[in-house]
Amino acid sequence: MPGLIPLIKKVRPELPIVYRSHIEIRSDLVHVPGSPQEEVWKYLWNNIQLADLFISHPVSKFVPSDVPIEKLALLGAATDWLDGLNKDLDPWDSQFYMGEFRSLCAKEKMNELKWPERDYIVQIARFDPAKGIPSVIDSYAKFRRLIEKHSPDLAIDDIPQLLICGHGAVDDPDASIIYDQVMQLINSDDYVEFAKDIVVMRLPPSDQLLNALMANARIALQLSTREGFEVKVSEAVHAGIPIIACQTGGIPLQIEHGKSGYLTTPGDNNAVAQHLYDLHTDEALHRRISEYARTHVSDEVGTVGNAAAWLYLAVKYTRGEKIQPKGAWLNDMLREETGELYKPGEPRLPRAVDVQGK
Repeated sequence: MPGLIPLIKKVRPELPIVYRSHIEIRSDLVHVPGSPQEEVWKYLWNNIQLADLFISHPVSKFVPSDVPIEKLALLGAATDWLDGLNKDLDPWDSQFYMGEFRSLCAKEKMNELKWPERDYIVQIARFDPAKGIPSVIDSYAKFRRLIEKHSPDLAIDDIPQLLICGHGAVDDPDASIIYDQVMQLINSDDYVEFAKDIVVMRLPPSDQLLNALMANARIALQLSTREGFEVKVSEAVHAGIPIIACQTGGIPLQIEHGKSGYLTTPGDNNAVAQHLYDLHTDEALHRRISEYARTHVSDEVGTVGNAAAWLYLAVKYTRGEKIQPKGAWLNDMLREETGELYKPGEPRLPRAVDVQGK
């Protein structure tokens, strides 16, 4: 798509062009001489540099130093609170989609998810090498062993199952390979004792199904080893599901550690297991984090805040004004323009982000 930029500039030189960078660009690798990343970035930047504005996710070191700070603006990824992924489902609808999921499990001869008789812990993500699925399985096993050690009297129905699920994508060629590796790992000597309580499913593209699986979960996980600005984290927080996630990409901007969830170092499965144990066995803690999460979601990660940022750009460019953000957040720029500054205590994403890694 960046190849369209010089074509547009040639035909309509007066037309402002905005480039939206949705992917992680490793600014620490694109300037390594002779690296594949350098070669690809040079090709992309040859076209992108002609754009009038470069919008990046507000994630540390996501913007190569070639990008002039005058052209750089920040805008997080957003999700729609009213679409099938996030809208409130009434009890009948929720039961229907959970029933659909049970039917899918039966069709694939997968373990049964025994909700509502048993709670479950969920990670909803693609079957991708960067999603940290081995860490999810290991953390769950460690969590189960903590229960055996510290809460041996808990009945099996009082111990949550683990659900790992997601649907494929056209840019996800590893899905089948990773799925097979996950199934082998679950049935290995280290984890086979818990295999019957682990449900692994590739799902059809049904927003409401994913919605029901997230909304009914006891705890959510997102243990990615590499990540951009993960909307699944925002969706869990919005649903009031306590989430444990790794400090990668934009995730630290989306979770307030100890308030709306917990942040861990990638690979620190002992910490994940301890947080799982605390959240499951301490009802007051679970309730407090759930309530805080539900009521402290920034409008920047929803449709309204995102649409407002794009409408702000449309208005500015329609007026013929030149925009030089100098690394500013679009939401801050539009609020300053309209005189509606953030109020003390109003939820918003943290602003201290070193996007160019300087």
